[in-house]
Amino acid sequence: MVKRIAVELRRHAPFTAAGALSGIIIMVIIVLANVPSGISELVFYTFHPVHVVLSAIVTTAMYKRYGRGRLWAAVLIGYTGSIGIATLSDSVIPFLGGALLDAEMEFHVGFVEKWWLVNPLACLGIAVGYLRPTTEFPHAGHVLLSTWASLFYFVAFGAAEWLPLLPFVFLFLFVAVWLPCCVSDIVYPLLFLRVDRPESSRIKHQH
Repeated sequence: MVKRIAVELRRHAPFTAAGALSGIIIMVIIVLANVPSGISELVFYTFHPVHVVLSAIVTTAMYKRYGRGRLWAAVLIGYTGSIGIATLSDSVIPFLGGALLDAEMEFHVGFVEKWWLVNPLACLGIAVGYLRPTTEFPHAGHVLLSTWASLFYFVAFGAAEWLPLLPFVFLFLFVAVWLPCCVSDIVYPLLFLRVDRPESSRIKHQH
């Protein structure tokens, strides 16, 4: 399992770095255009729920394709893997990153504040992942949306002179996506598979 995690983290690093770079470009545009925080908040609460949907699809699909296919387990794994990891990636890490950079940060949790939107969408993603198990396009979309959701959390709920902090923001965007997305899409569902089953040696994650 440790070797598999290392391989997946290495494979995801270049794409994650490209996503983080796209986030930095967007942040520069937002700062220079003086985009109101209210618009950034609206964008965050658009990207974050969609991120949850894609995460739920991939996490559930990974378990359905290589696990025993039990519905109750797929629902539990898909929900905790998407809601928990998306909250860590989109809210917790950006909040902590902004605080470490001495920005004035507010803490917001999407599945609590927008429970009527985020939770049903997580259930939709679980249903799609269970009925049509696919891990190809949703994962690529998951990485980009996670990057942009994390970025808009910074500018929607934080106040700072962001331009001098861009190298550090890039680092936090990279970490916020790289570790949680790999954990959510790959590692987390695999934890519920028996390592001695034949399927565990044939698991293939496409992008």
